[in-house]
Amino acid sequence: MVVTATALFLSVLVWFNYPAVLPRVIDDWGLSGIEAGVMFGALQAGYLTAILPAGWLADRRSPRWVVSIGAVGTALPSLAFAAVADGVVLGSLLRFCSGLFVAGVYIPGMRFLSDWFPESVRGRALGLYIGTFELGSGLSFVFATTAATAVDWRVAVGLTSAGALVVPLLMLGLTQAPPGRTEPTGIFPDLGLLRNRAFLAATAVYSFHNWELFGVRNWLLAFLVVAPAIPGGVLPGLVVGAMVVASGVGNVAGGWLSDRIGRTRVLAGGLVASALCSGLFGLLGGLPAGLLVTVTLGYGFVLAVDSAPTSTLVTEVVADERVGAALSVQSLTGFSTTVVSPVVFGLALDRRGYAVAFPTLAAGALAGLISVAILAQSLPWRAEAGRAVGGEPE
Repeated sequence: MVVTATALFLSVLVWFNYPAVLPRVIDDWGLSGIEAGVMFGALQAGYLTAILPAGWLADRRSPRWVVSIGAVGTALPSLAFAAVADGVVLGSLLRFCSGLFVAGVYIPGMRFLSDWFPESVRGRALGLYIGTFELGSGLSFVFATTAATAVDWRVAVGLTSAGALVVPLLMLGLTQAPPGRTEPTGIFPDLGLLRNRAFLAATAVYSFHNWELFGVRNWLLAFLVVAPAIPGGVLPGLVVGAMVVASGVGNVAGGWLSDRIGRTRVLAGGLVASALCSGLFGLLGGLPAGLLVTVTLGYGFVLAVDSAPTSTLVTEVVADERVGAALSVQSLTGFSTTVVSPVVFGLALDRRGYAVAFPTLAAGALAGLISVAILAQSLPWRAEAGRAVGGEPE
């Protein structure tokens, strides 16, 4: 568990090191806002391009090898970005390549853990793993910003990329293949997933979760910058980083709770809490600084409570040999909403301000709640004490 989470942490540092040094890159290269945005989106595009093949490989080959190759492939283009990139074309190409390979880390790592951990404790295992994604996201900003301020942005990108090169030593040297692993046969993609109502409902929950989560992350800094009580400088950025780390704690808590009281109960509770926060947060800009920061951290926590239980459910409602493919489809569908929700938020912001913009994110949480209700009716087996689900899949 620790080794796999460390592999993800080292790889996720690459995902977010560019946004952390973005102002310096813009100054050095004279980028327009559109050009800077294209380079940011290039890694996302690479990830979405490769996520289905990554899941296919994780089902058919050792996830330990897939993660190892994915981590090295993530690091090398990022190191090249730090060393030789000089503009938007080469920079975007290298970021795209990193995105292609980071898909070989995240989902195959989940597949590997689901093979090792039984359903009774799988929620907390995946909660810790997904929480590592949040931790790496937040600390990437801290590490890269600190290094860029002390030395140079290229050094910052290089330092936060090099760690992923040691992942093969960790995964191949310190982990073992799980016993009794089965591999799928038949066509790819697995069209049978589209007939699995529980899987489709869980994927819908994840998609609406991402609608809310990434909408908040895209716009929170802008909101804090104009909040009267928050001073300028680095504090708004530090608060955003701390909120992302708080989401990591929320992931761990959500996974642990889902093992004890049930997946769908935790999903429903987390989505209700985040819907309330999103519905009201745009009205809270006038709060005193200490109170606003506290509410923001709590907001980050509840936003992520439903993440680990959703992914855990996906591993439980499909056949064991299809887990990698199912997680890939879930991730591809879920990340597609992250392109739309920030735009909807921006449209509402232009017309009515933050008081109306944040409730557009609450609408996503409410749609997620409807999906949870459908999910609960679709589960092919009943909850048992200490577990969200029990028995065997149909």
